Amino acid sequence: MPSRLKRYQNDGNHHFLTFSCYRRLPFLDNDHSRKVFLDILEVVRRRHQFFLFGYVLMPEHVRLLLSEPKAEPLHNTLRVLKGQTSRQLRGSRDRFWQTRYYDFNVLTHRKFVEKLRTIHRNPGARGWVSKPEDWPWSSFRHWAIGEAGPVEIESHWTWNRREHSQTPLIAIPPQ
Repeated sequence: MPSRLKRYQNDGNHHFLTFSCYRRLPFLDNDHSRKVFLDILEVVRRRHQFFLFGYVLMPEHVRLLLSEPKAEPLHNTLRVLKGQTSRQLRGSRDRFWQTRYYDFNVLTHRKFVEKLRTIHRNPGARGWVSKPEDWPWSSFRHWAIGEAGPVEIESHWTWNRREHSQTPLIAIPPQ
């Protein structure tokens, strides 16, 4: 049966992605598996050259808001991310991830803010916490107070840190 899903990739858009553990089982329900996922996400982010704007790790799924990767097509980036985490976390399970993923193209600033809020509110909506800042497995605290985490988040905080860490230009007087 052909899929009616149309993906718009390689257009330079941002993407709101959701992908689930196999059969929506809670394979990401412990600190070890979440840390492994985030460590691999950071390696893949650097290697595939994309900006990560937001994330949340839930026990049975992941949500990401990111730019198009520069080094690889988005579907390859996700294949690598899911493949590497699966190899490290699968254990005796046959499969770790569902094969497919949900991809929503973020074309406006309004949609960007909406999807970032969706990501950060997910743990509260599911009843895991009463406030987004209480869920340690998301980018919320980075956006709220600039807290650095295991994955670099592209935001005004990161931009300001990069700008202030640049070596000032020194004027060399002509001779």
